[in-house]
Amino acid sequence: MLPLKFTWNPISGLDLGFLTIHFYSLMFVIAFSLGFYLMKKVYKNEDIPLEKLDKLFIYAVVSILIGARLGHVIFYQTELLWEDPFSVLLPFTFKPEFQFTGFRGLASHGAVIVGMYGMYRYSKKVLGKSVLWTLDRVVIPVSLGAMFVRIGNFFNSEMIGKVTDSPIGIKFVQDAISERHATTITNIKNPRKAYQALTEDSQFAEKIADIPYRYPGQLMEAAGYAVVFLIIFYLYWKTKASEKTGLLFGTFLLLLMGVRLIVENFKEVQVNERADWALNTGQLLSIPFILIGTYLVYTALTRKTV
Repeated sequence: MLPLKFTWNPISGLDLGFLTIHFYSLMFVIAFSLGFYLMKKVYKNEDIPLEKLDKLFIYAVVSILIGARLGHVIFYQTELLWEDPFSVLLPFTFKPEFQFTGFRGLASHGAVIVGMYGMYRYSKKVLGKSVLWTLDRVVIPVSLGAMFVRIGNFFNSEMIGKVTDSPIGIKFVQDAISERHATTITNIKNPRKAYQALTEDSQFAEKIADIPYRYPGQLMEAAGYAVVFLIIFYLYWKTKASEKTGLLFGTFLLLLMGVRLIVENFKEVQVNERADWALNTGQLLSIPFILIGTYLVYTALTRKTV
């Protein structure tokens, strides 16, 4: 196995002077941009008027982002509903102090649930086709987008893995040392420069040495989603899978949630989860989707064509 072991302490984004483009946000822009491009190819292939693609983009972006945010709050951080309710749908925290945070708490299961509803509304009001027809095609860019979101998590040092001695372990500096702690121990007020000093100044070498290596859970999941994308992409363009309603969407649910179910074994417990459960929240939420996917694949393959 190719050893990865290294220390991960990235800058948060591209500093343009008047504006900082955060890598996490940039991954979302790339994901939706590529998604639009891929669906344009699909609509041309299906002879669907391209003017209907603009509304698909709006329905998809709004439903996925709202679902992802609500999913995180409901499944992982419910206390926000009464402790800081305005932060649920706004990119700010208001307690204990006002701060711009961006939408850093997003959950894929919520994105899938509300995204499905968004595609139902779009299919009914705009496209005039069944929701499964739409979902069978939308999952092509969605699986690719999921990969970029996990890469964004990697840049944010979020969703880190468990401690490991394996060759793929990575030291996540910005997870192990908070911004406040970084500025305190370096005596540098700017968090970005403080983090930079931690890994570049030899006087802090002992601090970095104490940080354990962890599985890169985000990259493991991203790699799995890349494989899911390639499979769905191949099935749509090189086979007649799209003619069997529900087959591509069912395959997507099976594979994507299957990846999540496996990779969760290597990830640390997330917000407000119990570490002593046999399965964590992400795994428990994945099981119903895997069952739905199994049902859709089975019915698609066994349905008699007239």
